[in-house]
Amino acid sequence: MSGSFRIVPAGDSTIIVEFEARIDPAINARAIGLAAAVQATALQGVRDVVPTYRSVAVHFDPLRTNYDALLLRLEQCASATADTIQPASAPVRVPVCYGADLGPDLDAVAAFASIAPEDVIHIHSSATYRVFMLGFVAGFAYLGTVDQRIAMPRHATPRVRVPLGSVGIAGVQTGVYPAETPGGWRLIGRTPVKPFDPDRAEPFLMEAGDAVQFYPISRAEYDGWS
Repeated sequence: MSGSFRIVPAGDSTIIVEFEARIDPAINARAIGLAAAVQATALQGVRDVVPTYRSVAVHFDPLRTNYDALLLRLEQCASATADTIQPASAPVRVPVCYGADLGPDLDAVAAFASIAPEDVIHIHSSATYRVFMLGFVAGFAYLGTVDQRIAMPRHATPRVRVPLGSVGIAGVQTGVYPAETPGGWRLIGRTPVKPFDPDRAEPFLMEAGDAVQFYPISRAEYDGWS
């Protein structure tokens, strides 16, 4: 452990920088800041830099990379991000049609919280969430932190098929499925907006570190969205 971070090898072509093991916006900001700093350095042989909730994986070509120089640069960048403060940016606003066939678990979440479905919608759409990381499939943003009142655990047995655009809750996380995949999150609504679209100039709707707000729309608005 070096200060408040640790650098560990993961095989012969990956190094992981680990910060404190908890879900925390400040720690996540350090991870995102470190990833950006390493990418900006453009060290020879570095193939990819992937930030997560509280760590950064640096993938490199061992035949083209000066390992000692990479370690030194990671030490320098990780130390420099100790006081990382990300500038505030306008939230990404995501329309959601809640409940009915588009949100089949809304009533279950309401029962879990002992409140009305309308209150679940209000609580979920009133918060501003942070994109802690992207993963699972292209464009899947892990958002937090969900109000504890509606933080229902995921299904014990995942659904085989979750439609694109489904908005779900899994404990203190919420997110939008960017493709039709299996999944165990509690589905409370669906958005007509694609989180990932390779045909857009910017394929990813959300990036790590972004702020995100959901807002309710009617079924007519959802069906008429283009």
